[in-house]
Amino acid sequence: MKFKDIFWVLFISMVPIIELRGAIPVGATLGLPFYVNYAVAAIGNLLPVPFILLLIPHILNFMERFKIFKPIVKWVRKKAMKNSKKIGKDTAPYDANITEAESSVESTDTNEKMQRNAFWGLFLFVLLPLPGTGAWTGSLVASLFNFPKLKSFLAIALGVLGCGVIMCLASYGILGFLSFLA
Repeated sequence: MKFKDIFWVLFISMVPIIELRGAIPVGATLGLPFYVNYAVAAIGNLLPVPFILLLIPHILNFMERFKIFKPIVKWVRKKAMKNSKKIGKDTAPYDANITEAESSVESTDTNEKMQRNAFWGLFLFVLLPLPGTGAWTGSLVASLFNFPKLKSFLAIALGVLGCGVIMCLASYGILGFLSFLA
């Protein structure tokens, strides 16, 4: 096990689109033990997440100042708002007989359900090793939809850890993965 091999797995796992899904097979090819490969790839994949969650809104605001980027930022925000309205639209039917206090209780319940669903949706989105999914895209989605940062990070981290297990099983085989227990 060479430091150079560990560095490559760490670096590859931080690259958008490739991420942990590409880093673990590379680490397996380089001969890294699966537990080292898994840990390094997971850490590398999670390193950019807090920066994406915290900085994307500011980056979009900055980009919007420039004429060349303004249409792109406007399109991204419009897509995010359109989809977020679809998610929240008609979740609780309007009833004229409901008082304002009852309505706020219902909207709080709806908000809690939506946040719980967003958490699990984000987790599953990052968990599945499919093209276009992963920590980078999950962080962008969470940031654009203004999901709570801490819950988003937790959902993304759990998704990355689960995806790492899936990729280790695929890269090392079930018997190779279970050989650690023997």
